[in-house]
Amino acid sequence: MMLPAAAFLSAFVLWPVITFVSNSFYKISPIAGGPREFIGFSNYMEALTSSSFQSAAQRTLIYTFIVVMLEFTLGLTMALIFGALGNRSSVFRTLFMYPLMIAPVVAGLLWRFLLIDNFGIVNQLLSQVGVIQKTSQIGWLSDPKVALFSVSFPDIWLTTSFITLVLFAGLQNLPGDVIEAAKIDGARFPTMLFRVILPLLRPVLAVALIIRGIDAARAFDIIVIQTSGGPQESTTTLSLLVYRTLTRYGDPGLASAMGSIYLLAMILVAGIAIFAIWRPGVEK
Repeated sequence: MMLPAAAFLSAFVLWPVITFVSNSFYKISPIAGGPREFIGFSNYMEALTSSSFQSAAQRTLIYTFIVVMLEFTLGLTMALIFGALGNRSSVFRTLFMYPLMIAPVVAGLLWRFLLIDNFGIVNQLLSQVGVIQKTSQIGWLSDPKVALFSVSFPDIWLTTSFITLVLFAGLQNLPGDVIEAAKIDGARFPTMLFRVILPLLRPVLAVALIIRGIDAARAFDIIVIQTSGGPQESTTTLSLLVYRTLTRYGDPGLASAMGSIYLLAMILVAGIAIFAIWRPGVEK
């Protein structure tokens, strides 16, 4: 049973990763079948010293932090509400999961129409209620100061449901006697949340935050469909920069080096998160 899965992973995951990393040590012609010149770590040095790479890395961190923190806050809130409602929340849980069924490209287009200057529904509503004077006052996708925050809206809208689902499942498996003992001892809700519930949810939190963190850090289609990395590169994350380096600038070697650094950084962050949040092997 394991052999087909191992063969599949080797063919479609392991081999592409090996090829990808090995390409980062070469100067590769963008023309198919062109020359390859071994240059060692030159691509890595160029990537790490590039202002474009550093800026894109910073924007990726900011974008990931915004998305994951807001999703976690909203997801935990909804999971606690669903848990308090019990079986009465079944219909609401079903409706709340609908965004998960929408493709990211469709969500990006939807929010682009909602946030577009002058004609966007969001600015129209804000204008009607008197929050802004004219519909062009807030350039959600055209103002470099707010564009990175704006392009995160569809990502948050799409996958808050995932965080809610995972945390709700974790809440259902918490030992009831511990919760009851805390209630009998007179623990208030904030105390129960931070001293009882969240510590017991550490393995679930680690899984949810790592999966969503990696997924948010590699966001591509949602951003491309809304701003294509603009305005003024304010929404160009590492995924977009690697793509442009490969396709627009025709430098597969440098793109591979950027992607390899990107991959190693995500593995490192995931490892730190596991030991910081989950703390495997530590006795409670």
